[in-house]
Amino acid sequence: MDSVFPQVVFEIAGVPVRDTVISTWIMIVIVTVILLALGRLRPTALEMLLDFLADLVSDVMGRPAGRYLPLLASLAIFIAGSNVIGNIPIVTSPTRDINTPLALALIVFFSVHYFGIRSSGVIGYIKGMASPIFVFPLEVIGQLTRTLSLTLRLFGNILSTDLIVAVVFVLAPLFVPIPVAGFSIFTGILQAYIFTALAAVYIGAGLEATAPTQSGNEKEMTHG
Repeated sequence: MDSVFPQVVFEIAGVPVRDTVISTWIMIVIVTVILLALGRLRPTALEMLLDFLADLVSDVMGRPAGRYLPLLASLAIFIAGSNVIGNIPIVTSPTRDINTPLALALIVFFSVHYFGIRSSGVIGYIKGMASPIFVFPLEVIGQLTRTLSLTLRLFGNILSTDLIVAVVFVLAPLFVPIPVAGFSIFTGILQAYIFTALAAVYIGAGLEATAPTQSGNEKEMTHG
């Protein structure tokens, strides 16, 4: 059961490197190779994947996805790859380490402010958050809370799924590995979908609170 939790494999200049970090490096290489192969051998499949993500972002945010698609598509692919790669023997899921979900949630947190300031300017963005003035502290608390919620939701779901898979493999290693692996893959992809959709909701909410939806800057093509 100890294998469920991150383990320090070696140190670099006194900095511990956990197995989840090594899994992240492996996952990045695998995903990059797969995407490059799709782009060369099956460009239609890669285009369908991007169209699906663009439609998801557009539907959730209620505006063209073009400007936000690189960030949100990268999040979706990274999280899905991180969740699924744990099904490879001796490889652990990077999202099992709470540092990974926390880093991803912080990216979303700062992206909300980046896109909000880019859309309305610093003064306009702060005015949007402080209108009326007494809601400003509540807005700040709300943004910190949902960052924590994003972190714990992803970490908790992946950890609990890995615990279930580990227990089932111990109890019945010969009869249920394929169904359990399928359940783990489904859960991993579902959690990537939920995380990406929530990130789009938060970014869209930040834009709605500070700028008109149909401003000149927002009139962009979906894939532009």
